[in-house]
Amino acid sequence: MPRLYVQPDLSAGAALTLEKEQSLYLAAVLRKSVGDEVVLFNGRDGAWLCRLTSDAKKSVTLETIEQIAAQTPPSDLWYGFAPLKNERLDYVIQKAVEMGAGTIQPVMTQFTQVHRLKTERLSANAIEAAEQCEVLSVPTIAPEVTLERLLDGWDPARKLIFADESEVSASPIATLEKLRGSPVGLLVGPEGGFSDAERAKLRALPFVVPTSLGPRILRADTAAVAALAVIQATIGDWR
Repeated sequence: MPRLYVQPDLSAGAALTLEKEQSLYLAAVLRKSVGDEVVLFNGRDGAWLCRLTSDAKKSVTLETIEQIAAQTPPSDLWYGFAPLKNERLDYVIQKAVEMGAGTIQPVMTQFTQVHRLKTERLSANAIEAAEQCEVLSVPTIAPEVTLERLLDGWDPARKLIFADESEVSASPIATLEKLRGSPVGLLVGPEGGFSDAERAKLRALPFVVPTSLGPRILRADTAAVAALAVIQATIGDWR
């Protein structure tokens, strides 16, 4: 059954009209018509089963039938990454949503490959991933920030897990278990890694927790998925 993210409030007996793009998607692409059912969510009111009351291609209207899933609380997991190019950037956003990140923030480093981002594209990818994977709390896409400004403004109560390729190869589980009960963030660098100066600054900060991701050098997008998975499995919501 199609799932769509919408902006309006959702409640019993509500009626709403979809925007043109979503209306075209339902009526023209999926060929949904009056009486067909879809699932809507807005990140606030849970998931609702809804029925089409009009199938005009430019203006589909629906009525809510019943709530089928209660709203989940937003995730506290922060994820920062150095932007990658094109499809790999889309992939990183999508996988971060699937892995349960609550805030996703581009971080500009010395070796970052991309310096101009389209926030609308990042948000669209996050919403699409939430629609496809039954995520009810769409992550916040925070504005891009330089690594220096990020670290200067970091709340030291939140530990920052730093995927450091220079760290001695080891399982990250023992390191992560020591952070159980603490708010955490994950920082993954660009394809070229962090510069020596950036790595030195990170390792000198008391709230930064360097960790290895095993014996192999991972691509930045692979490292993101691997690190988020092991965090969720060890101290996150997979337990």
